[in-house]
Amino acid sequence: MVRRKNAGYYVRRSLFYLIVGLLALVCVIPLYWMVRSSFMKNTEIYIMDPFIFWPKEMIWENYADAVKAANFGTYAINTIIIVAGCLAGTLLTSSMAAYAFSRVKWKGRGFCFAMVLTTMMLPSSVTLIPQFLIWRNFRMVDTFWPLILPSFLGGGAFNIFLLRQFFLGIPSELDEAARIDGANAMQIFFKIILPLSRSAMIVVGLFTFLNNWNDFFGPIIYLNSKEHYTLALGLLQLKGDYSTKWNLMMAGSTIVVAPCILLYLVGQKYLIEGISMTGLKA
Repeated sequence: MVRRKNAGYYVRRSLFYLIVGLLALVCVIPLYWMVRSSFMKNTEIYIMDPFIFWPKEMIWENYADAVKAANFGTYAINTIIIVAGCLAGTLLTSSMAAYAFSRVKWKGRGFCFAMVLTTMMLPSSVTLIPQFLIWRNFRMVDTFWPLILPSFLGGGAFNIFLLRQFFLGIPSELDEAARIDGANAMQIFFKIILPLSRSAMIVVGLFTFLNNWNDFFGPIIYLNSKEHYTLALGLLQLKGDYSTKWNLMMAGSTIVVAPCILLYLVGQKYLIEGISMTGLKA
């Protein structure tokens, strides 16, 4: 017999959807405001009624002016180089570290993994000065190397944890069958584990892309020359000493954010799948 749902159930569900909708609105409004302002004159941003959904006249020239003013072509190439290097390093080293912590049995594995997790609790500001001194001694300041090389040194504790949890959910019988056929540890890793972990690798790749594409703190510490600037730093070129053309600033910000939004829309299926499956593996 089907149990009827009482009025309290519908009230709770309605409140839940109301709260979720309000939270979504809080996240969407700044994005809408940025895109809306990018098509307006600078004076209109201050005087236009905030309740008017869209400007009557869309000024597309703001985007061309923003690209010219901030030299976005060069900054985009610099950003792509850094992001590509970080993606390669993070996906390779974090997956190999996760494989060692999940599929390879060795003495002290649990202790070492606990030490890796403790680094997640360490604020980045604590290691900022020592890291800067190290890169300065290697004469790598004002180059892309301080932003790329750290990704080849483990790929980050969170990424290792995420992939390890996923690898633990892959049946160990596959490893045993591969060993019977003569496969070694690296062959098992590249031919069995990685192909079965596509969704988890996509999640790590998306997080890595977003973190490095939007990174402002790292480039402003290590990059001094304007020809080495990234897109995040390039937006500073649109800020004037005495006044700022906010329409150009919003147009430039929209250009920088657009790839992140498109990438999420394309990969959201794998993102949700990878996170949910990783959360179930223990």
